Amino acid sequence: MGTLHFFLSRSRTGADVTDLLDKINSWIWSPPLIYLCLIAGLYFTIRTRLVQIRRIPDMVKLLFAGEKSPSGVSSFQALAMSLAGRVGTGNIAGVATAIAFGGPGAVFWMWLVAFLGASTSFVESTLGQIFKEKDGKGEYRGGPAYYIEKCMKQKWYALLFAGVTVLATGLLMPGIQSNSIAIAMDNAWGLPTWVAAIAIVIALSFIVVGGLKRIATFAGVVVPFMAAAYILLALVVVFVNASEIPEIFRLIFSSAFGLEAGFGAVVGLAVEWGVKRGIYSNEAGQGTGPHAAAAAEVSHPAKQGLVQAFSIYIDTLFVCTATAFLILSTGMYTVWSGGSQDGEVLYDGHRGAAVEAGPAFAQNAFDTVWSGAGASFIAVSLAFFAFTTIVAYYYMAETNINYMLRGVRNKSVLPVATRLLQLAFLVVTAWGAVSTATAAWTAGDIGVGLMAWLNIIAILIIQKPALKALNDYERQRKSGLDPQFDPVALGIEGAVFWEKRLEERRAGEADPVR
Repeated sequence: MGTLHFFLSRSRTGADVTDLLDKINSWIWSPPLIYLCLIAGLYFTIRTRLVQIRRIPDMVKLLFAGEKSPSGVSSFQALAMSLAGRVGTGNIAGVATAIAFGGPGAVFWMWLVAFLGASTSFVESTLGQIFKEKDGKGEYRGGPAYYIEKCMKQKWYALLFAGVTVLATGLLMPGIQSNSIAIAMDNAWGLPTWVAAIAIVIALSFIVVGGLKRIATFAGVVVPFMAAAYILLALVVVFVNASEIPEIFRLIFSSAFGLEAGFGAVVGLAVEWGVKRGIYSNEAGQGTGPHAAAAAEVSHPAKQGLVQAFSIYIDTLFVCTATAFLILSTGMYTVWSGGSQDGEVLYDGHRGAAVEAGPAFAQNAFDTVWSGAGASFIAVSLAFFAFTTIVAYYYMAETNINYMLRGVRNKSVLPVATRLLQLAFLVVTAWGAVSTATAAWTAGDIGVGLMAWLNIIAILIIQKPALKALNDYERQRKSGLDPQFDPVALGIEGAVFWEKRLEERRAGEADPVR
């Protein structure tokens, strides 16, 4: 989509295409979707009885409890895979744009989305585990398309979600990440964007062709390292400006509700940009988390649901907050009214001409402590963050291609479709690196919004199996047991994988020799 804009922007129709994308995006990200995300999170928080707070000790413990198998990955690897999708450009550029167009108050709404979204993530990820399957290679596959078909029993809706996910994660969203990598490297080292494009494609080819195991291994190594390094260095800058921390909290909370002089004009935008960028960053309710959750080898679906809920905290409360405090503590940000850089400048901490909203905020913030190093550090951070997100996008797109073609009798169709997906994915990623980012960001928002609409409506309808799984998990934990899942006893239909596992376990108990 970024490539399309690159060429059409040079013609008379370019503005029309951009306007059309903006209009579609405004329809999708209208107030109803924002309210739906918040209300769904509040509803699941109540229905799960604040599971995102009550079960934090379990979340931490379960991070390292699951073991990988020939069919699935460990709980930690599944967490890393989901974090690879969540922790990306949105954690740096997304936070910066939220502050630029929604003011410091947007950070509060990102926090609220994370808190409420953790319960939403628990529900969708537990559903992903309950209704997972094994593919032709014997690897676990699952996600919204699978639980929509099996629990909602609406195949057309499942196919619609799968198609939208392939479109969003396979074509619309990768270009945002590669574009951010290329631009950051160009700004830091003058590296031509086409060189970055080639490097990204070569590295990406090696990983995605290797399948689930290679993706999980890569994510498990890179994601923890990159997140820890970024948070640590951002905190160093914040501690240098420790005297500003009380003022940061006051500014965030007061401007979130229009109480801060100068930012009253953006209070509505604070909600819009905070929710939009919060969801774009942590993806709670979007339907991406269940794909990674389904790949985990666990004895009970609720276990991975809890692990995935914790990933929301890691993404937003840790990484995004580190970026927000980095920017706000140094004052290196600009706030525009009207939701775009065409509006009036309400605040400019750059002490000069306002810079473009995005990574430049964080670069300038780092430069206040390490002069001249900001651009390089952000370039490296974005390279890690965005690249792992691209890898996660591919896994989601491939999973949904598998779903859409699993009933095709001709066994050669799926391998061909997978190769075509890989080719298209690599081309889109490369073109995204060398083209403009304006339409790419808009297209990415469209993809996120469409997935969120479809998935949140679905999980509100088919939530009961996840809630039953939570109650069953807590009952067994209270009895001092290591929870084991029995869908038949809970009256959950369609959990074919777990039914077969239960039969095999009972057969093994009845015949010890076997």
